[in-house]
Amino acid sequence: MATNYLWSTLNNRCPRCREGKLFVSNNPYNLSSITTMNENCPVCGQPTEIEVGFYYGTGYVSYALTVAYFVSTFVAWKVLIGMTFNLDDNRIFYWMGTAIITLLFIQPILMRLSRSIWLGWFVSYNKNWKDEPLEYNERMDHNRKEQ
Repeated sequence: MATNYLWSTLNNRCPRCREGKLFVSNNPYNLSSITTMNENCPVCGQPTEIEVGFYYGTGYVSYALTVAYFVSTFVAWKVLIGMTFNLDDNRIFYWMGTAIITLLFIQPILMRLSRSIWLGWFVSYNKNWKDEPLEYNERMDHNRKEQ
């Protein structure tokens, strides 16, 4: 069952086969395993950590998602509720408080989403993944335990 890129990314699926689950636990709010990933895709065998320190770049993706969240909530708040920058108007502080508290609750989802997006940028979808073997490059961590 091959799906599109957006669906597989939002559902944390392997970017190569778009079927296997990237994370060990489906629950992003299980705080002990927010970022615990399968070492390899359980369906196609694609390694999830391509090289040592691969996911350091997800900080940039997470930052971009957070900025997009703040900008979109600011625009929505301004359009729907209204806001001015007068000293007598406290609505901007209500927006900030609401946005920050909401962000704290969605942060585990954003952490997983940023990893899924990051891996999807470096691993291409292969509709013939069953017939074509994995290609390993010289920077992959070959010392990891195979599943």
